Amino acid sequence: MIFGLTESLIFPPAYLAREDGLLAVGGDLSVERLLLAYGQGIFPWYTQEDPILWWAPDPRLILEPENFHLSRRLARIIRQGRFEVTFDTDFEQIIRSCAQPRRGKEKGTWLVPEMIDAYIRLHEAGYAHSVECREGGRLVGGLYGVAMGRIFFGESMFSSVSNSSKVALLHLVGLLRKWEFNLIDCQMTTSHLLSLGAKEIPGYQFYSRLEKYITQPGYLGSWAAESNKNMTVP
Repeated sequence: MIFGLTESLIFPPAYLAREDGLLAVGGDLSVERLLLAYGQGIFPWYTQEDPILWWAPDPRLILEPENFHLSRRLARIIRQGRFEVTFDTDFEQIIRSCAQPRRGKEKGTWLVPEMIDAYIRLHEAGYAHSVECREGGRLVGGLYGVAMGRIFFGESMFSSVSNSSKVALLHLVGLLRKWEFNLIDCQMTTSHLLSLGAKEIPGYQFYSRLEKYITQPGYLGSWAAESNKNMTVP
């Protein structure tokens, strides 16, 4: 069963999602609705031809900051200092870069214009954050997501230079460790994320952790002050 949303700010319980994770259709992408959705472990994902679709997959892919897999190659790249990493200095360019079709993939994107606009508003409200990775002053990779309480909901990443998005993710992981975040919600399972230390957990475990950590004091507002800080690599 798929639930139809109205103008009312309400979602059905996430555990009622279909086997493929689809829970509801309709509604809008207001800041208030997006915050309500993330607070319940629900997120929007659809293409230009679709109505707004809301998902709550089970099992759920998560990355615990302390379990990020740092390869020797990535550690060497960090030590070389090839990349400059910043937070919240160019959110719009990051999300627009994430919306570009990937090489070897079919044309099209789930980051349709109204989604881009919605997350820019969420960024302006202090909840959505970006990590930028530059080489020689040029933006070559990065990621963005939503932070609530002590949970970071990862949305998308891009890379035009090898390993740049991994470097951005490693810096994010370092910041989340410092701030004692419990997990990064990776939403959908991919082999790439699994190789970085992500793992699947049952939905009931995810929602139990969500309920506990979503209400803890978070870090609302710009994270730009955390930019360009030295990272110690083991």
